[in-house]
Amino acid sequence: MAGLLFWKKKQPAEGASGPGVESTANQPAAQATLDGTVERVESEAVQLPRRNLARGVRSLFSKVKFNPDNLDDLEDILIQGDFGVLAAGNIVFEVKKRAKLTAAATEAELKQILVDVLVEAMDHPDKSLNLDGSKFPYVFLVVGVNGVGKTTTIGKLARWLTDGEWNVVIGAADTFRAAAVDQIATWAERAGAKLVRPKTEGQDPASVAFEAVEMAVQTNADIVIIDTAGRLQNKADLMDELSKIRRVVEKQTAITEVLLVLDATTGQNGLVQAKAFADSANVTGIVLTKLDGTARGGIVYTIQQELGIPVKLVGVGEGINDFAFFDAQEFARGLVS
Repeated sequence: MAGLLFWKKKQPAEGASGPGVESTANQPAAQATLDGTVERVESEAVQLPRRNLARGVRSLFSKVKFNPDNLDDLEDILIQGDFGVLAAGNIVFEVKKRAKLTAAATEAELKQILVDVLVEAMDHPDKSLNLDGSKFPYVFLVVGVNGVGKTTTIGKLARWLTDGEWNVVIGAADTFRAAAVDQIATWAERAGAKLVRPKTEGQDPASVAFEAVEMAVQTNADIVIIDTAGRLQNKADLMDELSKIRRVVEKQTAITEVLLVLDATTGQNGLVQAKAFADSANVTGIVLTKLDGTARGGIVYTIQQELGIPVKLVGVGEGINDFAFFDAQEFARGLVS
């Protein structure tokens, strides 16, 4: 992941006018302003800071000897790690088959086979953030139930982007709880991002989202991250509210990503949440939080295999920098080592 580049809006040189600026070669860009005119913008490649997730991944095999004589025990370990019964059985079958073909016998050889099997299953082609288009601002809608670390995730993501020289606006559209707005305001300040908060208590969340995108357009920002209320997946009215936010935002610009935040410690319950949001919110990526607090990271495998939704980002600690791209190779090695 270290070599991935993303496109951000290049700020015009001092004294240069905004409209009429020519685009860079290979990256033509055009942005509609609020009055309907089209403004030419210039893009530049940036690289987000590299952050390591391996130290936050807890091994499944810290107390188990891994050798050809106890490969059947591997299935139980994988089930305990939230891979699910079917997935665990398929993984063990594949490990046994490859071990037989290669005459693998040592613990190191068997672990490498397991790593390879996991990586092949979890290395999703769409694992990167969608930040390579020419339509600015990019808009991220962040969804998830209460308590999964959604607000913390937004703060960490905003800080990561500002560290990468992005101009970020956060929309505090969780207007049902005053404490939520205050919390996201604290994270926005720590991250160096602009904040659009409700003007009145209980303001329509969709209007806050609209105002956040409006500010991003007016201030020439690169990206908008919109916080939403902790939606219970069995509450149709709350899901309808999420759909309303989406419709209102899309009156100004397309939504680039819908990121579903899941708590890794909830195990298979996370899969239930993912299925509900996938059906109603057009989720494009998963953010897995609290990964450092569990050895049940198999939910990553299960979600990607059953739903086809890529895990894009992971939270691996309490600090503002404890956040990383999901890297299948790094993750699998952390689980197996």
